[in-house]
Amino acid sequence: MNLFGMLGVSGSALTAERVRAEITASNMANAETTRTADGKLFQRQHVIFQSIGESNNEATPPGLLGGRFATSFQSQFTNASQATAAADVPNEGGVEIAGIVTDHSQGLRRYDPGHPDADKDGYVTYPDIDPLTEMVDLMGATRAYGMNVSAVQATKSMIGASLDILK
Repeated sequence: MNLFGMLGVSGSALTAERVRAEITASNMANAETTRTADGKLFQRQHVIFQSIGESNNEATPPGLLGGRFATSFQSQFTNASQATAAADVPNEGGVEIAGIVTDHSQGLRRYDPGHPDADKDGYVTYPDIDPLTEMVDLMGATRAYGMNVSAVQATKSMIGASLDILK
């Protein structure tokens, strides 16, 4: 893994965790929603992640910093036939949103005869959303986001230190 590739991996994770936090916040906001705009019961949503890039952990092509930067840098100082083209450098990896799936559970029925959405027996169906579970998911997304921000900052420091060495 090279330094610039680490920025890409952390950047993709930041995007994925932001979406996870948004979906979780939407679930929490709609925990008491008995009817959506289309008249149906709100359904909890889940974010599914998948890895992108190569599945192995082998190092990128050798070079000053590795990856596309190193390939283009090396190609200026070596024979063009010996250098690897920048387009041939494998993707560093990361994470992406594979999909957002809807939980099709029945919902929770509560007795509330005065509610406008109550059925003939006085029961209202609420989404099957546990605020505690949603809060734990949100905390996990927030911590993962924070860790990736720290990784980006550390990578920026390493790139700066590498450039200082070249002076």
